[in-house]
Amino acid sequence: MRGLGNTAMAIVTAVALCSGAWLLRNGSETHAPPQPTAAEARSGHADPRSAPALPPSPPDRIRIRSIGVDAPLMGLRLTAGGALDVPPAERKNLAGWYESGTTPGETGTAIVAGHVDNAEGPAVFYDLGALKKGAVIEVDRRDGGVAVFSVDAVEVYDARAFPDAKVYGAARRPELRVITCGGGYSRSTGYQGNVVVFAHLTGSR
Repeated sequence: MRGLGNTAMAIVTAVALCSGAWLLRNGSETHAPPQPTAAEARSGHADPRSAPALPPSPPDRIRIRSIGVDAPLMGLRLTAGGALDVPPAERKNLAGWYESGTTPGETGTAIVAGHVDNAEGPAVFYDLGALKKGAVIEVDRRDGGVAVFSVDAVEVYDARAFPDAKVYGAARRPELRVITCGGGYSRSTGYQGNVVVFAHLTGSR
């Protein structure tokens, strides 16, 4: 990501996406979303193989077939307070991308974020924590192409120790991060962390 976005995203993923209104209404954790296992964490060596970078083009849609995601993408900007805005919570099948940063498919780190749930139930990235290494993420681009990413790792972090540089830092190849809420859940604070998917470009069509 570029400039101010790095800090802003850490704030928004820890706070605005993570109220856990559905779990709070149900009064229990019986409906908690899946969380990634240690087996899905990043290994010591990143896969060096990557498809050639694509020219910049805003994304319109994200698909992760293995967990049933097929959702439109809206552009997200920074608020007056310096935090990244979020998709409207009532639109549960809507995700957003940081439009002042890298577009998915070009060289760098593109950021997509969405809610795990809302007051009515599961939202777009409810099952993100169940994603496995090697899973395919497709992003439809406004230029008519599709950027195809392969998942390198799925990790969960406590909001108090969120690794900004690891998640938002610049990349030398086309990479993608998909972020939602996760970790422990507290009735007083909501979700206490974030699930982060790390992926890199492996093709296009």
